[in-house]
Amino acid sequence: MRLIEVFVPDDKREEALRVLETENLDYVRTVENSEGTDGELVSFPVPPQAVEHVLSSLRDVGIDDDFVVVSSIETARTPRIDDLEDRYVNGQEEDDSIAREEIRSRALNMTPGRLTYYAMTVLSALVATAGLLLDSPAIVVGSMVIAPQVSAALTGTVGLVLDDRKMVADGLFALVSGLIVAIASAFAFAWLIRSGGFVPSTIDITAIVQVQNRISPGPLAIVVGICAGAAGAFGLATAIPVSLVGVMIAVALIPAAAAVGIGLAWGNASVALGAATLVAVNATSIPLAGLVVFWYLGYRPDGWTTGTIRGNVSGGRMSTLAVVLACGLAVLAGAGFVLGTHVAFQSAVNDEVRTVLEDDPYEELTLADVQTDFHDGGLVADETSVTVVVQRPADAPYPALAADLEARLEERTGHEIAVAVEFVDRSTARHDGSEAS
Repeated sequence: MRLIEVFVPDDKREEALRVLETENLDYVRTVENSEGTDGELVSFPVPPQAVEHVLSSLRDVGIDDDFVVVSSIETARTPRIDDLEDRYVNGQEEDDSIAREEIRSRALNMTPGRLTYYAMTVLSALVATAGLLLDSPAIVVGSMVIAPQVSAALTGTVGLVLDDRKMVADGLFALVSGLIVAIASAFAFAWLIRSGGFVPSTIDITAIVQVQNRISPGPLAIVVGICAGAAGAFGLATAIPVSLVGVMIAVALIPAAAAVGIGLAWGNASVALGAATLVAVNATSIPLAGLVVFWYLGYRPDGWTTGTIRGNVSGGRMSTLAVVLACGLAVLAGAGFVLGTHVAFQSAVNDEVRTVLEDDPYEELTLADVQTDFHDGGLVADETSVTVVVQRPADAPYPALAADLEARLEERTGHEIAVAVEFVDRSTARHDGSEAS
């Protein structure tokens, strides 16, 4: 429930009270004449869904926003409050959207101080790095819970849709700088872990499942970023609680940023580039998806006129939005191209591996998995590693399989490929019904 307090000048009293009566609102009037301004302070409770509608109706009769206070209250008991709740909460005008003033305040109130923001970013990056190296999903999830990136992402997006340049600058700067801090923290921590001998320096980080999930992104990675941004916008712009939205946004950012740091610490350019591509795609798609949702929900810059595009874009009003959109789309296009190159390469590898295993010499083999390192098209590494896991009859040798796969994959893709084959002996049944391997 919300309590709205509006200053109504004497010359606008009748029009304002007529609006409140038309909306069936119960209100209290207090005479106010401070600083030589004669008028009344009118207070009335409304559901969150009715705030924007009522304030818009008051603006239409000339009540300015010079003094408007919207505050949260636990409950309200007035003669007509039940009818009002039935109308806006359960009735035909049901809508979860909140007022533009409130969405701006909610976004700003989520933003912690700089020390808190960067300290929590460092801590979440360290936890994510430990979780990735330990291959522990539970620890990785813990890093998402404490990550503060939701405030930066949503503040910048709200600033875009409301054309508030300061919010845009503060939000996007905090998002980018926070990710840089997360990557740097993960790199420093991973380097200390490796140099200190806490894990073998020769460990193959690409064999860690939690790392694999972040260094070889596919089309579904983009879906995660888009859904995170859309969920964040819905959570902030409606009366729905926003407590879990931060975890969703952190899912798309923090583990990938930690994987970049791990790749740099191990000197593995393919790992770092693959995870960095995922970070770039998600960090760009989150604000853009949020912007689309906010726009769909009806949030517009001040003075926006419905139905006239030319008048709305004149005078530099949308310059900030245009610049940010252009930069975001450029980053998304570049990262998308690199990601598309990898996805096409991965698809070709998977298809060719299946084709090879269908040949007569390998017809008794069953494909279990294909793991492909991030393929950058030769930007960083000339050779891409591919690991093929197959099931075979117990102890059956296939010495030529790796060479055959390598030759066929290089012919299919036109790139140098290092193939490793891992065999898993298939279980066989004994006459007594037990299994042996």
